[in-house]
Amino acid sequence: MTDEDSQKPETTPRERPDLEHLNAAFTHVDEGVQSGRIAAGAAKGLVYSLIETLGALVGDPALPEHARSGYEGLLEAARELRARL
Repeated sequence: MTDEDSQKPETTPRERPDLEHLNAAFTHVDEGVQSGRIAAGAAKGLVYSLIETLGALVGDPALPEHARSGYEGLLEAARELRARL
């Protein structure tokens, strides 16, 4: 470790990903599928990962109710995209 490394502030991981980031990921995959820029197999894998992540977040009993509704809406949209694939 160098002196430069020891001067960097420590960062703590976030407990939950931002809804905006997950929404951006979903939108990116959805647009990629519609335009044909993302292969169906790759899109299925990405959507599967989004569904798993969102499912874990929605199932978290410590998640505030106001946040849960946003994650649930995005989860339903991801499931619809998976059905289209």
